[in-house]
Parts: sequence; C-alpha cells; structure tokens
Amino acid sequence: MHPVITQKDLEDSIRTIPDFPKPGIQFKDITTAIKDPDIFNYIVDNIVEYYKNKGITKVVAIESRGFIAGGAIASRLNAGFIPVRKPGKLPSETYSVNYSLEYGEGILEIHKDALKQNDIVMIHDDLLATGGTSLAVIELIRKFGISKIFLGYIIELDFLQGKKKLEPYPKYSLIHF
Repeated sequence: MHPVITQKDLEDSIRTIPDFPKPGIQFKDITTAIKDPDIFNYIVDNIVEYYKNKGITKVVAIESRGFIAGGAIASRLNAGFIPVRKPGKLPSETYSVNYSLEYGEGILEIHKDALKQNDIVMIHDDLLATGGTSLAVIELIRKFGISKIFLGYIIELDFLQGKKKLEPYPKYSLIHF
C-alpha cells in the first residue's frame, strides 16, 4: 500500500538551490522529489490524468530533466517519446533552433524524422520559467507542420510569466511557485 501523496508533499519535496547556476537564480531541484517513488508516481500520474483524453501521439521532452518524467508519461499515454537535445547529441539529421534562456543562449535539436504532420504533441519539461525553451521547441515542432501542441510541466514559476509567451498553446503545470 502506497501512502497518499498530497500537493503539499510534492511542493515540500522540491529543493531550492540559491545562486545556481549563477548568482540571483533560485534553482528548483526536482531530484529531491523524484528520488521518492511515491512522489515520482504522483507527478507522472497527475500529468497523465490531465492529458489522457487529448489523443497525444508523441511526447517531446526537453534535455535533460524533461527526459526523467517524459519517458514515463509517454509510456502511460501509449505515445512515442521524442528527445529534444543539445547540439551534436542526436546521431541523424536534425533541425536546430537558437534561443535565449534565463541565463544565456542555447541551441536545441530534433531529428528530422521524429514527427509526422498528423501527430498530436505534448511538450514536457520539468520547469516553465520565462518560456524561452518551450518557444524554441514549439518552433522546432512547427517545422513538421503539426497543429496540435500541448505543454506540460512539473513546476511553473508564475512570477516570470512564461505562460503569456506560450499562448495560445494549452498548458498544464503541477506546481506553481
């Protein structure tokens, strides 16, 4: 019998690391949550419950923390799993996009054969901050002509208002800080 996990248990399981990866950033660390199998399952179960009737065919997860729950979510949704990675990590031909993030610049890549135009995609990442990374992934996914895109996160930092940049895409976040 598993203990009953509450939203407060989940929130309390997230560790904040001050000044990481640079001064002024209050990094939300999910490793303290996912090391507990009951909390990890709570995360996956709740995201799957929200998206189970959306017809999702592919979960596109963002390197690297998006991979942690992304694979489990894809499996439980009976969807394929598509990794979006940093440059040079994918072995076949890729599309790439340059983007800005909270503390620098980045490049993300996806395999050119990862998606089909009729796929229904859920982008998954551990955290929504300013929305820059998710916008970059949306740009990659739009290269395939995909029209149905959903967004799912474990954590959303409300004060950064990243969700405003992501309108009109439907979004779900488990925790709001």
